[in-house]
Amino acid sequence: MRTTIKRELVLAGSLLGLGFFVLPGAVYLVGQTVVGEYPADGGVLALAVDIWADMFRGNPLALVLVLSPYGIVQLLRLSRQLWRRQRRAG
Repeated sequence: MRTTIKRELVLAGSLLGLGFFVLPGAVYLVGQTVVGEYPADGGVLALAVDIWADMFRGNPLALVLVLSPYGIVQLLRLSRQLWRRQRRAG
């Protein structure tokens, strides 16, 4: 039990760190290619700060962006569990 909790905390911390620090940079790079440059005085750090500020203000879109890596892993786990349950029943 204790190992499971520790493993889950490490996974959650890693994925939240990914969403908090790496994902804004990825969004910036994709946005730069698709839309163009972020505001004239901005850059990757300006976008990251804007995302972090929106997240702390409770903006749902910023929260979804930052929490999405952990959410995707949880959805994959749920899908795997349902698939295994269906295989056993069928």
